Amino acid sequence: MKGALRLSACDARATALGLRAGMSLADARALHPALAVVEADPQGDAAMLARLADWGRRWTPLVATLPPDGIVLDVTGSAHLFGGEAAMRADAVARLAALGFAARAAIAGTPEAAATLARAADGAIVATGEETRALAPLPVAALGVAAEIADGLAKVGLRRIEDLALRPRAPFAARFGTDLVARLDAALGRTRSSIGARLEAPPYVAERRFFEPILTPEDVSRTLHRLTEELCAMLETHGEGALGLELALFRVDGAVRRIRVGASRPTREPARMALLFREKLAGERDELDIGWGFDVVRLSALSARRLDEAARRLDGEVAGEDLARLVDALGARLGTDRVRRIAPCDSHWPEDAAASIRPGASGSSSAGAPDAASGPDAAWPQPLPDAAADRPIRLFAHPEPIEAVATVPDGPPLRFRWRRVLHETAAFEGPERIAPAWWDEDRLTRDYFRTEDRSGRRFWIFREGLYGRETQAPRWYVHGLFG
Repeated sequence: MKGALRLSACDARATALGLRAGMSLADARALHPALAVVEADPQGDAAMLARLADWGRRWTPLVATLPPDGIVLDVTGSAHLFGGEAAMRADAVARLAALGFAARAAIAGTPEAAATLARAADGAIVATGEETRALAPLPVAALGVAAEIADGLAKVGLRRIEDLALRPRAPFAARFGTDLVARLDAALGRTRSSIGARLEAPPYVAERRFFEPILTPEDVSRTLHRLTEELCAMLETHGEGALGLELALFRVDGAVRRIRVGASRPTREPARMALLFREKLAGERDELDIGWGFDVVRLSALSARRLDEAARRLDGEVAGEDLARLVDALGARLGTDRVRRIAPCDSHWPEDAAASIRPGASGSSSAGAPDAASGPDAAWPQPLPDAAADRPIRLFAHPEPIEAVATVPDGPPLRFRWRRVLHETAAFEGPERIAPAWWDEDRLTRDYFRTEDRSGRRFWIFREGLYGRETQAPRWYVHGLFG
């Protein structure tokens, strides 16, 4: 029987006929031969639940899934925006019904209490601190425990939550496991818990709600313009600028379209924000699928940073703003990961002295490499006036091995073969010694030489490893070319 097909869920008609989840398919068909069944799809159910959770963010940013069939919303401080808790609950149930979902909903002071009430007392609204009284008459199964646990408790006469609430916890935990005790204490408000929201609430949000959905791109554009002005006013009040932005468009049929853009510098300019979204849509060659219309449009600043007033030129512009706008437009159209800048790094190791990072970000050039200097305007080290260049104009991504003949232990290469061509050394400067960090045991000391062959070509060559101390066979490489 353990391998038998079983019912994983039943609709209202099946439940009225006496069928229930967990019953074997053979027994169910013995009772009702005409029973219609479809194969369970747990992955599809989970994906649908996640989409419903995102759709539920129209009421609050803090939404979590409650597998296998529930979502939880933290509506603290937001219910008054929808006419109160009762009106908010009714609105949610009505919208779900319009989407084809049969929903039960309740509101309580803890997520677990609300879920328990939704399972067995649809429509209940319980104030914080009243959970024990409201949950007492409900069946133990409403806590969401496994069916075998609820059946086991029923066999010993413990059918309602109040039968468990005043009894010692240890015997229940020993016989039925700690999950039962944890669910009970959480539902009664004896332990504090959070809903574990899928997405963090953004620091700044501006939104518009429409009694009649908007149906044209022009309406969306005008709404976006008003939202950028509101968002920038909030940012200015707190002296910050937005780096990451998200435009969420909630369609009346439950679909949610999210468009994210980023800025290379903190900004609180409405026109610049609107431009980023226009470039994003143009780059994707994507038309807004308005469908039956959007009834909620929300603009969020996903990340923000301190933005002090910058010094302006005589023409009123801030130095570097033209470049920043270009970078933002390219990033929105092509994708932020495709727009890069080269930033200096705090390292003497040549290949780690710079990193390719996104504008406005910091990072590292490779695993184990030092962090790039923070900010888009990090300064590069400047050579001394009139000093000869000690680094090649062209640095190879990876040093290329050569065959070299040199005097040991510290002499320069007298001749070397690179890319199957033999070069005779006519002049050289060096060595310049670069030693690895004390914690980097995989690297060897390098002695760099600036060499010139008889044809006038200049190379940056190094010997890897100190002869007799680090290795008995030092190797030679070309790392770059001068001119």
